[in-house]
Amino acid sequence: MKSFLNLTKSGIVCFVLISGLAGFALSMPPHEPWDFARLTWTLLALYFFSAGSFAINQAQEWQIDKEMPRTVNRPIPSGKVSLAQAWAVGVGFVVLGVLTGSMVSPLIILLGLLTVVLYNGLYTLYWKRHLAFGAVPGAIPGAMPVVIGYAGNTSNLFQADLIYAFLIMFLWQMPHFWTLAIRFKDDYSKGGIPVLPLILGTGRTLVHIGIYMVAYVTLAIASPWFTSTYWVYLFVVVPFALKVLYEFYRYYKAGAEKRWLPFFLWTNFSVLVFLIAPVLDRWYRLYITPGS
Repeated sequence: MKSFLNLTKSGIVCFVLISGLAGFALSMPPHEPWDFARLTWTLLALYFFSAGSFAINQAQEWQIDKEMPRTVNRPIPSGKVSLAQAWAVGVGFVVLGVLTGSMVSPLIILLGLLTVVLYNGLYTLYWKRHLAFGAVPGAIPGAMPVVIGYAGNTSNLFQADLIYAFLIMFLWQMPHFWTLAIRFKDDYSKGGIPVLPLILGTGRTLVHIGIYMVAYVTLAIASPWFTSTYWVYLFVVVPFALKVLYEFYRYYKAGAEKRWLPFFLWTNFSVLVFLIAPVLDRWYRLYITPGS
């Protein structure tokens, strides 16, 4: 079971499901009761697509993983799971994603398969292996869970609140990944992955992290122009945005030698806050505030 959870990256999948739930809640029609059957099928489809995609990714990259100390103990290079088993789990789960997605809408299937193609095709096989800035286009499939969750209720995806949620998840990924790339750049060097710190150096990578952090935090603070905001925004989002900027400042001043973990953790906590806050504010205005 532990090998299965590691193969499907269960920790990341939990985050994926939370993101999908936030997207589903944002697209709920006002004052209508929750359709828990529809929510369940949407989250199941999202689970199977994401877990299957991660299993396929490890099957694709097991030779790279065995060269990197950080990943050498993953199920395939450590011999706990065979390559054939990993492919079977990955492909089987994607098929289950299609089947469960069919219980909601064809759009869920389309978005799920698009995410798999972008992640396991373009990102894993080309962007990650050949581009120093591969994390930027690679952030597109990483931001798709909230879109899939949103599509659980509607086919109209060009809405301001979804654009906000997608961009929050998109912008967050560059500071998240490049911080890890700095911390484990020797590992990536052994694996032959041209991450930004290896190509441009740590100093310039910190500058790029800062650029995306400013864009990320600015978008969070500007969320009133995209979605419902009220007390959660004022008392949670704004302080979190300032805290993340402060942690980046400390990380930058330390030259990435120290303070990487607090910055990394606060950044990861913040994306959940920035996604969930509009949902809580929306519920507050719809169901609690008189006359809303």
